[in-house]
Amino acid sequence: MKRLSCFLALMAAIILVGCGKPDFSDAEKKTVASLALNTLPSLKPDTTNRFADVPAAAALGSTLFFDLGMSRDGTVSCSTCHKIDQQFQDDLPQAVGVGRTNRRTMPLAGVARDPWFFWDGRRDSLWAQALTPLENPLEQAGNRAAYAHYIKARFGERYERIFGPLPDFAGIPLNASPLGNDAERAAWNAMSDAQRDAINRVFANIGKAIAAFERSIEPAQTRFDRFALDLATGAEPKGDAVFTPEEILGLKLFIGKASCVTCHNGPRFTDNGFHNTGVPPVANLPPDRGRIDAVAQVEADPFNCFGAYRDGDVSACGELRFMVKDAPELVRAYKTPSLRGAATRPPYMHAGQFSSLDEVVAHYAKAAPSVEGTTEIHPLQLSDRERAALVAFLKTLSE
Repeated sequence: MKRLSCFLALMAAIILVGCGKPDFSDAEKKTVASLALNTLPSLKPDTTNRFADVPAAAALGSTLFFDLGMSRDGTVSCSTCHKIDQQFQDDLPQAVGVGRTNRRTMPLAGVARDPWFFWDGRRDSLWAQALTPLENPLEQAGNRAAYAHYIKARFGERYERIFGPLPDFAGIPLNASPLGNDAERAAWNAMSDAQRDAINRVFANIGKAIAAFERSIEPAQTRFDRFALDLATGAEPKGDAVFTPEEILGLKLFIGKASCVTCHNGPRFTDNGFHNTGVPPVANLPPDRGRIDAVAQVEADPFNCFGAYRDGDVSACGELRFMVKDAPELVRAYKTPSLRGAATRPPYMHAGQFSSLDEVVAHYAKAAPSVEGTTEIHPLQLSDRERAALVAFLKTLSE
């Protein structure tokens, strides 16, 4: 009996992989090919940031990204949470800057291709996103007047070679911001309109420089991409491009029965949309309703695409102009994260609710109801073997 079981298992593996070439239908091959990194289109210019592809701006942005001086107390930089050796994230359930936040740090590979930023999409450009942590009291906790003074004192010559002359700082307080503490807000309100605009322009250029650097961070090729290329061309899989029967089953489930590809599609494995998938809240964190509350924030942002600090014309603002503003599906909806590299960066979800991919798959299989709003997912009848196969496939996106 034992020999018969081994024989049947071997035959199943042979049938599944078919003499070294995986057995996929034409429709499956087309779907797999659409997920491969070689189909990722070239990065489009950011017309809202005319410095987006200027090497000197990217070099300054890189310096600022790693500079601890870009925080209130000199202990936090962008790289504190976006660690270069950890896919530009931090492996924590919630990011920790000057204080602990209520959200997971997102990795940065391919981030310049996103239409919306943060888990809830509360910013509409990469450069506007880069500004937000600088003044967040739990992240870098600074204020925009202080950053402008810091740029002049430490990087004035570099800044002016890229962006042009810095403004006259005479009469501009050392600390002032519309988002700061009482003293900083009072100082901001006491400034003239021209002074506030001058500081905002320096602040916006800080974001544009950091965004220019972040545009260079792209996803790396993985085992899956080598497998997908062989599958598309009919080449004999070799080396690590050979998938195990378990990995092939997981891929077939991903694009088929489990419907993961519905949201995790395209070469970055994300639809860039927002979805309520019933992820539970975390105890002792502030209430978090996701996309529904972010709409007002992105509309109120003075650095949004409709604002005075956008380069180019308003034709670039289609996402903001036509965004869905009030719909039931926005309640507790969060951005679909890219799955590239996901296997090596637990925990998962917007506040680190799940510690392993096994827990993530179990959550989607169970499809528990959302604590608010309506979840988009439905229970899946997945065996233990199928759940393990899904996890096995996801690991090929990190190797």
